[in-house]
Amino acid sequence: MRPTSSHLLLCLFLLLGLGLGLAEPARADITVAAKQLSLPGLRLQDLSARLSEDPAGGLHLQLQAGQADIAAMGWRRVGLHLDGRLQRDAQLRWVFDGHLQLRGAPGGALGNAQLSWVVNLASDTMQVQLQQDKAQASAWLPLDQLSHAKISLRQLPAGWLQGLLGTVWSGRLGAGRLDADLALDAGDAGVQSSGELTLAGVGFDTPSGTLAGQGISGKVRFGFESGDDGARISLQGSLGGGELLLGPLYAKLPAHPVQLDIGARASRGAIELDRLHVDDADALQLDGALAFDARGNLQKLQLDRFHASLPAAYERYGQAWLATLGLRDVRSAGQLSGSLDLRSDGLHAFAFDTDRLDLADGAGRFAVSDLRGGLDWSAQGDRPATTLGWQGLQFYRIPNGAAQSHWQSRDGTLALQQPLTVPVLKGQLRLASLDWRPAAAKGQRLATSLTVAGVDMASFSHALGWPSFPGTLGGAVPSLRWVGDRFELEGGLSVNVFNGFVDVTHLSLQQPFGDAPVLAGDISLNQLDLGAITSVFDFGSITGRLDGTIDDLRLANWNPVAFKASLLAGSGGRISQRAVNNLTAVGGGGMAGGLQGAMLKLFKTFGYKRIGLSCTLRGAICQMGGLESDDDGYTIVEGSGLPHLEVIGHQARVDWPTLVRRLREAINGHAPVVR
Repeated sequence: MRPTSSHLLLCLFLLLGLGLGLAEPARADITVAAKQLSLPGLRLQDLSARLSEDPAGGLHLQLQAGQADIAAMGWRRVGLHLDGRLQRDAQLRWVFDGHLQLRGAPGGALGNAQLSWVVNLASDTMQVQLQQDKAQASAWLPLDQLSHAKISLRQLPAGWLQGLLGTVWSGRLGAGRLDADLALDAGDAGVQSSGELTLAGVGFDTPSGTLAGQGISGKVRFGFESGDDGARISLQGSLGGGELLLGPLYAKLPAHPVQLDIGARASRGAIELDRLHVDDADALQLDGALAFDARGNLQKLQLDRFHASLPAAYERYGQAWLATLGLRDVRSAGQLSGSLDLRSDGLHAFAFDTDRLDLADGAGRFAVSDLRGGLDWSAQGDRPATTLGWQGLQFYRIPNGAAQSHWQSRDGTLALQQPLTVPVLKGQLRLASLDWRPAAAKGQRLATSLTVAGVDMASFSHALGWPSFPGTLGGAVPSLRWVGDRFELEGGLSVNVFNGFVDVTHLSLQQPFGDAPVLAGDISLNQLDLGAITSVFDFGSITGRLDGTIDDLRLANWNPVAFKASLLAGSGGRISQRAVNNLTAVGGGGMAGGLQGAMLKLFKTFGYKRIGLSCTLRGAICQMGGLESDDDGYTIVEGSGLPHLEVIGHQARVDWPTLVRRLREAINGHAPVVR
């Protein structure tokens, strides 16, 4: 109930008083009509009122307005119908009892309400009571100061306040109910109100979707003040249960009370929480500020202090935010404290400190155990030096050993203060330098140089689930750039494996922790021992040396989507009958040179002069090729000596999943089936 609503009732009372003064009580029958009636904050159109004698005593009042606009409630073009009995009681008070029906009010407010209205001229007061289903509202107003009211609300549907909310905010109220005891003052400059609210399952959202709540319950003290420049709101109390979204901050509130202190300003759709205090005793404590523009875009996230106890803080408050970074189903334990200053133009400062922190991404892409220490960075000035160490660190199932790093921020650059050596699979990764500028333009954020030496390939392949083969991995990356969401490595890595070398260059990794990371690069194969390769992969025996290239390789979520591969064993050797069969099936080809199946069984191995196979993958189709091509196909194996062997491939275009299936069957010791 609002003071402007009392204006409406006072207007009706004046009409009634006029009728009583003009007509004899026993034969009162007065009809009043007006095209428009305007009072401060209230406008009625197509108004009609009728007074007549009530058989039960007193007067029967019927009033109807085609449209009612009540500015303070945010109601526009609401239909109004009032019907009831007016009489004077033994205390000489004017008492009205009847029905109030509004059409088109937000949330169906007062669609069929009981109204009791008492005016006591002796005490200069007016009381109004409304009831609809479980909802009750009552108000007490002094007749000499109708801009002031004391209001009590019980079981009021939250949606009934949508019009009022819409006067200062573009949000929408949904389900839930509330109780309130409040004082309210309305004047030409705006509205002021304060009191207590009890919420039960209240929901709200905004058109942008950046602010929302569902099933919110709790009890708070509030203050509200509106004016020409917007509205000021303060809340102090506790919430328990439900879900709350404040931009990047999503909370799944626990059943126990979470202490909350908020000071907010709303103006033309923009919202600024210049005071934000949250205290969830066993999970999260923070103090800071938050701001959004009228479109719901984050303008400021300032956490002056936060302390998180894991895993409770992650489960209640961190899941949604980390998911936007590509980290889902994170396993966590330990303590994390710090601060953050994020604005519309980017990151300005951050600091964190850990105590025996454990984190592991559910997809196995990242894990750290016993993280100790922290980092402190600012876009301007110098910050104190920090130390960050860990017992274990894992990237994409590659385990790294314990290490301790030293850092300091100066003029916006967070720099490694001394070289860092990290044990990796019996070898080591050495960072000679690393400079990170979080606020710099894209492409200038990261500068580093690193070397890899002595990494055991048997351990490496085991970690990735590959067949185990011997060798070592090493290389140097003189420069690594962070461009947009992609890391680009200059230099390259070299793998000493199968008595030869595999060189990887032009490496880049896009969205490393996203849902579909993309790896790109070029691979060169030099003098690999085919005998060692075929023994590891159980393909069938081939001797000789293999060279080749895999250019323009692209892996999406670690699956090949494009490449141009060419493999050549050009110095000759011997090939087993099983390897011949597998090569034939992979290329979808057959035997040439007059060999018959019965004769082939007489030989276990064959001499060959050259083996060549190529594949260009585009759009899930592999364009196959070999040593030479003609209308009949392409040569895969060119024989040497007797018996003379020649393998021809006939399928120039092969579906990539089909080719992968054939290779898997060959490697697993099964004869591939061409179909």
